[in-house]
Amino acid sequence: MSNEIKSIHEFDLNIICEYYATVERQGPGSPEITLKALSFIEGLTPESRIVDIGCGTGGQTMTLAKNTSGQITGVDLFPLFIQLFNENAQKNNVHDRVKGVVGSMDNLSFQNEELDLIWAEGSIYNIGFERGINEWRKFLKPGGYIAVSEGTWFTDHRPQEIEDFWMDAYPEIDTIPQKVMQMQKAGYIPVATFILPENCWTDHFFAPQVEAQKNFLKKHAGSKPVEEFIANQRHETVLYNKYKAFYGYVFYIGRKI
Repeated sequence: MSNEIKSIHEFDLNIICEYYATVERQGPGSPEITLKALSFIEGLTPESRIVDIGCGTGGQTMTLAKNTSGQITGVDLFPLFIQLFNENAQKNNVHDRVKGVVGSMDNLSFQNEELDLIWAEGSIYNIGFERGINEWRKFLKPGGYIAVSEGTWFTDHRPQEIEDFWMDAYPEIDTIPQKVMQMQKAGYIPVATFILPENCWTDHFFAPQVEAQKNFLKKHAGSKPVEEFIANQRHETVLYNKYKAFYGYVFYIGRKI
């Protein structure tokens, strides 16, 4: 069956964007986990500048906004995500200090040492973990923080099926010690590292997609690319349930030296 499943890289970005605009979260996580990661960040004030890179529709950003008092900018490549992000900021009554802008994470327009906190839940893979933490570092003030969640191996060895899946989806996936070492080499003090619990995948990421997938297939009835994309998404759920002992998402929090 797996050889009939198309790679995620073969799909039109418009299909991916339209689909993920229908669910609250575009990656594994939860409000509780956002708050846990935030608990390791010290020194934020109403004057603090926070940027959520690859913010999607802002599920995690709204949690950040309700639990911090600084200015927050969400950045995402997809205009539809940013439209929904700004609507969410209005709904949550934080639009006076939370704004989404369309932009690319590999061409950010911030000034050097302008930011107090860079946040990226489940999005840094788009540029690559090592490249992202190195390139974004210049935007942080000395002592500023970076907090990202990233697909990570829990073991040194794993079954070939899940190895092949991730080597295609994200070849930079690596083990926790390797990621921490990359963060330290990039000029951060590794402040905290923790594995996202299973419910961040099952309850907050996969479960809401069940209904979303039915609706998406109905909306695009007869579309082979959409059918293949939904098959890809369902396959990912099957693989996670089968191999979750070997991988998951890990939060990495560092402080700029």
